[in-house]
Amino acid sequence: MSKTIGIGLIGFGWMGQAHSRAYRNIPVYFAETGLEPRLVAIADTVQERIELATKNFGFESGTADWRELLGRDDIDVIDVTAPNAMHEEIAVAAAAAGKHIFCEKPVGIEPRATAVIEQAARKAGAITGCGYNYRWAPMVQYTKQLIDEGRFGELTHYRGRFFSMYGRDRLGLLSWRFKQDEAGYGVLSDIMSHAIDMAQYLCGPIVKVVSVKEIFVKERPLPTPGAGTHYDRGKPGDPTGPVTNEDYVGALVEFASGVRGTLEVDRSIFGPQSSMAFELNGSKGAAGWDHEKLNQLQLYLPEEQPTDGFIEVLSGDAYSHHGNFVPGGGNSIGYEDLKTIEALEYLKAVAEDRPNEPSFADALANASVAAAMVRSWESEKWEQVVSLRID
Repeated sequence: MSKTIGIGLIGFGWMGQAHSRAYRNIPVYFAETGLEPRLVAIADTVQERIELATKNFGFESGTADWRELLGRDDIDVIDVTAPNAMHEEIAVAAAAAGKHIFCEKPVGIEPRATAVIEQAARKAGAITGCGYNYRWAPMVQYTKQLIDEGRFGELTHYRGRFFSMYGRDRLGLLSWRFKQDEAGYGVLSDIMSHAIDMAQYLCGPIVKVVSVKEIFVKERPLPTPGAGTHYDRGKPGDPTGPVTNEDYVGALVEFASGVRGTLEVDRSIFGPQSSMAFELNGSKGAAGWDHEKLNQLQLYLPEEQPTDGFIEVLSGDAYSHHGNFVPGGGNSIGYEDLKTIEALEYLKAVAEDRPNEPSFADALANASVAAAMVRSWESEKWEQVVSLRID
């Protein structure tokens, strides 16, 4: 395939705009790849967003009907950043139309929907990608390298979490993210998906879980349709509606490798702002990373260090992709730079006509763990992780 890749993006809210900036940045920061993402068309039901996309982001055209994008020969990739409830219909139709597909997590509104989407894309031969952008932090990539080199020894413990501030404000709007019928599950889909993905990326498959959930904020102010994001807030006395999916999920997990761990996520907690983080321990060392300090890694390799205890490693141009954004050590990159790396790696796979990671298969592996957590909520017991793959 040509290195000019036509993009059709469906959904132009905050995440759709982040994806669009990422595509635009690839020729700027990664000119050596020769990749030229072409922003062919945008689909959104809000006219103001279509105008923003075509006027300010460089999309060539826009429409309120996402189906129009599927029949266009100049679109190679359909990028899905629409609300979760739309993912299955769009992704299955895109696969049937012969498009490659990138979809923000969670791929499906619930685990079984992810299985349907993965099957459709696999049978169509689509190259797929999923928005697990935290994988691409240079210090996470370095941790993975150390694991693969055996420098932590045999891994024994893993603690993963994602504590996010977006639902902490009790006046935060009742956006689609807080509704079971629009978002599916709450933090299980929204941020536990990231925690599961990071755990399985670093430590391998999770095979057994026991899990609990809770809704801490049971009512929220109603939003104005088409305006704002899930970070916006209402006022005291505004009309409210019920929150119908969970604020909190916690789990004990067992990995196939024998590692034991915990995963915990919350959108309503006070204190952390966006703490997507992990700590891991092995027989020869340990490491810890937190997205709130994404350019820093806490590292403990006693056989390699002159002194005992954790040291702080600062990211820089010696580590994966970092030098394309800024030279030297200790000069920080940010969240949207991770989205640019994510888009880069996906489009490289499309251009080279090869599988991408993370793909819909990875999303399905993560959804299979999430499904076991749901079963554990109901049984109040340990549950085996069973693949949801549909053959």
